[in-house]
Amino acid sequence: MTSSALGHPLDELRQERRALRAEQARVGRWRRVVRARMDLVVASAARPEDLGAGMASVLPVDVVLEAPPPAALAGALEGTAAVREVGVLPALRDLDARLARYEDGVEQALHRVTDRLVERLARDPGAVAGLLARTTGRG
Repeated sequence: MTSSALGHPLDELRQERRALRAEQARVGRWRRVVRARMDLVVASAARPEDLGAGMASVLPVDVVLEAPPPAALAGALEGTAAVREVGVLPALRDLDARLARYEDGVEQALHRVTDRLVERLARDPGAVAGLLARTTGRG
């Protein structure tokens, strides 16, 4: 996209930055999904530990009594097929690593475009007024 297509170089930088921020949000959401799936697979394969066991000397009794029993935690996994999917963990880890590399690249690009935008505004402080006018519809 050229600056002439948008009418102003600042508009182009702002649009590029907006697109990168949206992409950063999308990849972040997918990383959370993949990591949640890995957690679910592991939790289904390894039965829940007894929360609160041995904590009576460290935590107040009323807090220890709030710890759900292992059966209640296991119930949270009912209906999931994750226990049969332990074999997918390596592929999920690879996917998460690939998403992490992509996320890093998006973040670096976002930093670069933000730096270019700041440098452009620093070189031409008058452009800020024009940018504000176009943003608010007064220009």
